[in-house]
Amino acid sequence: MFNERVGNHEFQISGNGVDQDPMNVFTIDSHTGEVFAHRAVDREQYEKPFHIKFDILDKDTKKKLDRSWRYLPGKLDVIDRDQAGTPNSKITVSLISQEPKEPQISLEQLYNTQAQLTLKSGCFDYDKIKKYEVRLIAKDHGQPSLSSTAVLTINILDGNTHPPMFKEKEYQGEVMELQIIQDVLRVAVEDKDTPNTEGWQAEYFIIKGNEEGSYKIDTDPKTNEGILSVVKGKDYESTSFVTLEVGVKNKEPLWVCKEKASSGTKKDFYDTAVITIKVKDVNDPPVFAQNPVVLHVMEEEDPGKVLFTPEVKDVDSDVSQIRYELLEDPNNYVSIDKKTGKLTSVKKMDRELALLNGTGIYTILIAAIDNGEPPATATCTVQIHLSDVNDNKPELVNKGVTLCANKGNKVMVAARDADISPYAGPFFFSLKNDEKILKLWKLDPSSGDECGLVSKKDLYFGNYLVPLEIRDQQNMLAQETLEVMVCDCEEDNVCRSKKRIGASLGPAGIGAAFAGLLFFLLLLLIFICKCKKAFKPIKEEGIQTFMNYNQEGGLSECKTEPILLLTPTGSTAVTDGVKKGFFKASQYHPATMDGVYGYKRSALGMGDDMNLLGGWRQRDTLSRNGAQTFKRTTVSTSTLQSSSWNHNRNSSFRQRGALKHSLLSDQHISDHLNRRLYTLDGTRAYSPEFGPFIYAHEGGGSRCPSLDGISMNTTEEDLTFLNNLGPKFKTLGQICQQALEQKDVEL
Repeated sequence: MFNERVGNHEFQISGNGVDQDPMNVFTIDSHTGEVFAHRAVDREQYEKPFHIKFDILDKDTKKKLDRSWRYLPGKLDVIDRDQAGTPNSKITVSLISQEPKEPQISLEQLYNTQAQLTLKSGCFDYDKIKKYEVRLIAKDHGQPSLSSTAVLTINILDGNTHPPMFKEKEYQGEVMELQIIQDVLRVAVEDKDTPNTEGWQAEYFIIKGNEEGSYKIDTDPKTNEGILSVVKGKDYESTSFVTLEVGVKNKEPLWVCKEKASSGTKKDFYDTAVITIKVKDVNDPPVFAQNPVVLHVMEEEDPGKVLFTPEVKDVDSDVSQIRYELLEDPNNYVSIDKKTGKLTSVKKMDRELALLNGTGIYTILIAAIDNGEPPATATCTVQIHLSDVNDNKPELVNKGVTLCANKGNKVMVAARDADISPYAGPFFFSLKNDEKILKLWKLDPSSGDECGLVSKKDLYFGNYLVPLEIRDQQNMLAQETLEVMVCDCEEDNVCRSKKRIGASLGPAGIGAAFAGLLFFLLLLLIFICKCKKAFKPIKEEGIQTFMNYNQEGGLSECKTEPILLLTPTGSTAVTDGVKKGFFKASQYHPATMDGVYGYKRSALGMGDDMNLLGGWRQRDTLSRNGAQTFKRTTVSTSTLQSSSWNHNRNSSFRQRGALKHSLLSDQHISDHLNRRLYTLDGTRAYSPEFGPFIYAHEGGGSRCPSLDGISMNTTEEDLTFLNNLGPKFKTLGQICQQALEQKDVEL
């Protein structure tokens, strides 16, 4: 049997006589393959011959091939397409020749179609020969025998066959004492292996002389040099020279041929060199005899006390020439003598200051500076432990608490004291001797780091002020006022009204909110549209022109028909208790009457019977926001000789934001009122030329005559004249005022 796993196999059998009837007749030696018969077997009892099946198993099928230094990395596979199991497919592989001849290469056939190259003797040398050619032949056992040849090329790769060697065996360097320096000096090595491979890269190490760990040596990856550095300063006074022995080796372990190992080169070989370091003296700083310094001082102690005088030594300088500086003193508690270094307190020290961080230790840093070249400095830390005194009163931790009425009638109140024991807690609590307070509250418990405030009866929700007295262990009294809020609480003891409410609204909620808002806006729009009053345009009465045709006499070609302020509705006969008057409309020209009243005529002629107002009441002021509307109905006959008309007027006053543009300017109103009042007073008789004239018209003419006959006043519009219109206007004002009073109208 042959196994490519280099002999790691065993033999097993199975079948009749082993694990089938008859049982336990045969066994096999698992190592040698020998089969043993343990008892006789009657052949006539078993007509068929025994067939024994052999199963050959590897002991460790996953174990890697043992590739010792003699097995070359590579196998040869041979293929024969003849029928398997015949002499024609049985193959023998052999080595014909090799070039170069040394070291000698041999061939081992693993099984019928595979062979392995081995190194028969010696070792490959990359520096001498880098390539080998081996000629092989494969023959079958057929008749006639067929064969084929092949040439195998073996390329040799470089390994770590050469150790690194120092170019020099001794090196010298200098360093300043007590200084940390990078790259004090460099050491170089020579390695014949291929550069930038692990067989070429060097690793340096210090063999001896660095017991204090003051030096280290690293590798420069580019130059493969060793870099020596000082990592801890060396004191010149203790040593002036340092001797270091350093070694070097490659990252990859050194490979040594077995046949050459006897010559003295070993795998753990490394080269060594000696480095001598000279330590140069520099000005050493002063040295404090005690560092750090611990002092104990009572807080609130009077200033002026000498706390500490340092003791300093200096091997390079005169101690008397040393000066002292205060580097750190956050609260300015001390002063320092620059010649002696004596520390003296300058103000009282408070233990409870925040700078002490609750430890009661105050830290000061001082420096001693010598007169060397250059000057050297040493520092010293002074720790002042402040002893506590009872200089702080107790106080409440929280000035306000919440009493949850739905969870009980008690709330705990905590106190604190900046001092430490025995000048702090446990505390003694009491209520102020006030009858009102004692009726509502009590303390249970009343001593300890906190007390329990208990309400004696149900309290209304709200805030209560409870005066408390707190005493520490030394009976120092503090009076505090506690604000208690009584309310119903949630689980976290927060009043419901004050608890922050948080809610999250998802996309559906946001959409519903927007839909509701749009629906509300739609309803609001519909409501506004229904409730809004319909717009009623104000009828504007423009100035119209009355066209006269077939005019006779010396009448004016153009007559204006000014628009007057309307008067309240009233009877044509007015009695004001002072004067009663009647007059005929036939006394005046129709155009003038139209100008006074602005009424509408339904016929071409007008009658002689019309009574005009005879009494007027004066008004001293005229509202600029007043506006008047009126309705007038005139009834006339269809004949030209006689007509009668009745005049009815209704007027109402409304408040407006501005005078309507249908009113004439203030100056025009003043001129017209003065002219009409003068006529009514009877002081002037109408000229016959202004008598009534009748014209023939075709169709309906304009009710308004031309405006050319009215004299226009070009003066600036000024309403100050309305403040006092004179006695003639009083009659008109009285009439208007009387009509307003009858209808309860206020301007």
